Amino acid sequence: MNPTPGKPPSRPRPGPAVALGLVILCIEGYDLFILGAVGPSLLSHPEWDATKSTLGLLGSLTALGMPLGSIAAGWAGDLYGRRLPMVISLAWLSLSMLLSAAADGLALFGATRFLTGMGIGALIPLVTAYVSDAADPARHSLQVGTATTGLAIGGILTGVVGRTLLPEWDFRTLFLFGAVPLLLIPVVWRLVPAVVPDHPTPDRPAKALQEAGTETTGTETTGTEPYESGNRVRRLLAPEYRRSTLLFWAATFAGLVIVYGASTWLPTLMVDNGYDLGSSLEFSIAFNAGAVIGTLGAALVADRGLLKSATIVGFLLAAVAMITLSTPQPRPLLLLVSAVAGFGALGTQALVNIYVAHAHPPRLRGTALGFSLGVGRVGAIAGPSYLAAVTVLISSSKAGFYAFVVPALLGAVLIGLLRPGRRPSAPTPAGASSTAEAPLAP
Repeated sequence: MNPTPGKPPSRPRPGPAVALGLVILCIEGYDLFILGAVGPSLLSHPEWDATKSTLGLLGSLTALGMPLGSIAAGWAGDLYGRRLPMVISLAWLSLSMLLSAAADGLALFGATRFLTGMGIGALIPLVTAYVSDAADPARHSLQVGTATTGLAIGGILTGVVGRTLLPEWDFRTLFLFGAVPLLLIPVVWRLVPAVVPDHPTPDRPAKALQEAGTETTGTETTGTEPYESGNRVRRLLAPEYRRSTLLFWAATFAGLVIVYGASTWLPTLMVDNGYDLGSSLEFSIAFNAGAVIGTLGAALVADRGLLKSATIVGFLLAAVAMITLSTPQPRPLLLLVSAVAGFGALGTQALVNIYVAHAHPPRLRGTALGFSLGVGRVGAIAGPSYLAAVTVLISSSKAGFYAFVVPALLGAVLIGLLRPGRRPSAPTPAGASSTAEAPLAP
């Protein structure tokens, strides 16, 4: 749905948008990391007869629903506005988590994790696009990055709750907290615009849009060629965006292998290396705390024109950290390295999402994020099972950590292949600055 001609929608304010996005993704992070937190308890359940392969399958089922949610929600968010798809996704996520809490067997539990994955997949592109729409051009990476740290904060909450309640409580009880998103629906309805605002982005200032003859109602362009909403997917694969689109998809695949492999397997890998359940959850908390701090620091660097460099370094840090975690080190150092690994996984994927949002105009942004995350979700699907296969086929307790190195190096190479962006032909409005490698070259 496009804005009424002559009455473009107002741009959402950055502060409330960042705060709402942070809270939503915090809840989503809890829902994402809960499977990893309850993994050891699930494996020891006396009636379910679960194995490590089962845990990997459950993680992959969660990830399997994500491409459906990401692609559908990203496209719908551009076409109908962010508000309605976001409300539907929140309700869907809450219902799925409640069903997980009530599951009485592995089959039903697996089905509910698939449904949960659809809700998780839908919300990330919607929230990222919404906050990106509202972000101050001079602080675009920082503001979007702040919201995306909600995923890691949710992971920290999962670790705290898991450490407090497990193994004394039935692990399914922890899924009841997934009903919290229902409380956010009225807030979303009030704060999120019903339609996507047409406004200058950091890489496409108002004067440049006017000089190019861009329409701001009914159609949108990248350059001088208008295209209707139905052509959004085709536009992503047009010459102007094709190279960056494919590289973003592949980099997201690599990043999500790390994120979802770690979210499912990190506590279990720590147990296999001789730590008790409480210690492994402490490592999980450090992992997510590192993602929060690292993402904010990297976003500050990115807003100085170094988004590409920060993302490459993030992938490389993930590889170094995982190798170090596999070696016997003093406990304080292992906690520090676990925090670095958190930035390398969650923080780096947040930077990739920021890069995608920054590289596309507002009413192509949701579709670009949805397809990047949707296609990249193959990595999320493969990640947990990939880690499970490595740990089963290779008897060494270090094998799982080494398995993360390959996708980390691959991600660094893929981001390195992105071409430098072009500077806008018109001057940037006062108070705004380029946030990174601004429009990607065709």
